[in-house]
Amino acid sequence: MGSTSDQLAELAGEVFEFADLIDYQTGSIVSRTLVDEEAATLTVFALDDGQTISEHSAPHEATLQVLDGTGRVRIEDETYDLEAGEGIVFPANVPHAVEAPSRFKMLLTMIR
Repeated sequence: MGSTSDQLAELAGEVFEFADLIDYQTGSIVSRTLVDEEAATLTVFALDDGQTISEHSAPHEATLQVLDGTGRVRIEDETYDLEAGEGIVFPANVPHAVEAPSRFKMLLTMIR
């Protein structure tokens, strides 16, 4: 697929939907990194029904935007159900997790 710079360059000047950049895979979490630079990362994920990104924290703030379906996010002890078009900010250094009560796609943006 080429480097992440190539991934983004392939889309230059095109109208697209982020959700169309990745397909679901049965029983899996699939990701496609569009940008992985010192200043930021931009990754699209597709989570099949029941899949989980286990609790972790990151040293930078990040935004999660649901592109398709409904995702469940836990930040510390608070749980949020997000639908397509909705987003949330993960604070830096705060434990969080993501789960798919049903399959969903998301865009994760981390600014360093």
